[in-house]
Amino acid sequence: MTAAGIHFLNAKGPDGLRIYAIGDVHGRLDLLERIHDVIAANLHVHPVENWRIVHLGDYVDRGPNSSGVLDFLAGAQRRDERIVSLAGNHDVGFLDFLTTPEPNGLFANYGGSETALSYDVAIDFGDPVAFAAQSEALRRAVPKAHRSFLESLPFSLTLGDFFFCHAGIRPGVPLETQDPQELIWIRDAFLNYEGLHPKIIVHGHTPSGEPEVRPNRINLDTGAFMSGVLTALVIEGGDKQIMQVAA
Repeated sequence: MTAAGIHFLNAKGPDGLRIYAIGDVHGRLDLLERIHDVIAANLHVHPVENWRIVHLGDYVDRGPNSSGVLDFLAGAQRRDERIVSLAGNHDVGFLDFLTTPEPNGLFANYGGSETALSYDVAIDFGDPVAFAAQSEALRRAVPKAHRSFLESLPFSLTLGDFFFCHAGIRPGVPLETQDPQELIWIRDAFLNYEGLHPKIIVHGHTPSGEPEVRPNRINLDTGAFMSGVLTALVIEGGDKQIMQVAA
């Protein structure tokens, strides 16, 4: 690393630690379970002193089983603290909706209907009378463990030469003082920036047909809810590999 930042090719994870960073899930419990199975098999065949699984956010909306995804992740973290889940804008949006239901916000317009249905609640966002009762039904249907999980999500994680977050960072702002809202929402100012950062930014948030590997960042969001492909980055020392599962 230099004062100008670090290049992806030179970036290394902490000694003795293997990292599995997983992109946006969006309700695809089938793919999430499958990639965890692949990781477990990898750890069995190639044991390592220590490891982390880092989920990059957006567990809910759009896909068919957001409730199942939250159940899976909350349970996984309770069983093993080496499994980490970061906040995504959709996760925060779902929590906001449960607190203050809005018929025309992120949850309503970008896949919240599928999330509600995963709790056996149908919501008509266009009918004010029905909406009030249905949003209350959803609030009651979401287990306390799911809300507690969402409320506990950190916005970033640093391991070695890598900074993990959902959407990206504001270039030029120290990593430790990044705005949490930008960590889950930023796009163009981050994606279009070609300079190096203090660490390699590992993120999702912006769907791409293939994982995007850039000198300063790597995007692991391959649109699992529509593509049927969930992507992870495996980091061990200076070795970086892509891992994928498909429906």
